[in-house]
Amino acid sequence: MKSLNDLNVQIYADGADKKGILDLYAKPYIKGLTTNPTLMNKAGIKDYEAFSRDILQTVTAKPVSLEVFTDEFSEMKRQALKIASWGANVYVKIPITNSRGETSVPLIRELGLQGVKLNVTALLTLAQVRAVTAALNYSVPSVVSIFAGRIADTGVDPMPIMRDARAMLETQPKAELLWGSVREVFNILQAEASGCHIVTVQHDILAKAAKLLGMDLTELSRDTVKMFADDAVAAGYKL
Repeated sequence: MKSLNDLNVQIYADGADKKGILDLYAKPYIKGLTTNPTLMNKAGIKDYEAFSRDILQTVTAKPVSLEVFTDEFSEMKRQALKIASWGANVYVKIPITNSRGETSVPLIRELGLQGVKLNVTALLTLAQVRAVTAALNYSVPSVVSIFAGRIADTGVDPMPIMRDARAMLETQPKAELLWGSVREVFNILQAEASGCHIVTVQHDILAKAAKLLGMDLTELSRDTVKMFADDAVAAGYKL
């Protein structure tokens, strides 16, 4: 069984905890970092720009994806251009649609032509992948993020979708396919098996993967039993 250091798929840490971001940035197996407004809000971030610029003071040698936070395409464009100006390693996350279901493809094409590195996010269908692939700038690095975990949440196997998406992106040599919405450590191995370039993993699952990936199952069984025994003693249970 492989360790995190042995995987071919690039692992990006997904979160908005500053200490976690900086600690993971230093890990050799972390190849990039991502966040989004939901994670930032949960972490209590009040000033989007101040937080982002603060992180970018240290995170300079690996890609960082920062997301726009508006439902209007004209404002998305303004925000995207501003965010992109914060660093050469910054990728701007643009959702595939707004909340009204209106496509972002024209904006994706426009920003690509202006040289903005994009991380097109929240894709779930091959039709969306096809449209984005056609809109990306051939000469500008980009990421196409499919939320495979959300696909699996609906009872659909994401593996065939990810493999087909990988094939579609062959026409875009600077585009990378990302497996998003990781729910468990095994999803990291699925991302690798499906040919994804990148998998984004939340900080808590990364901690679990660093501890458990490749662990002997007999040893893990014993550790589990020990946990039950220790918790029973701590609770003071008696019969």
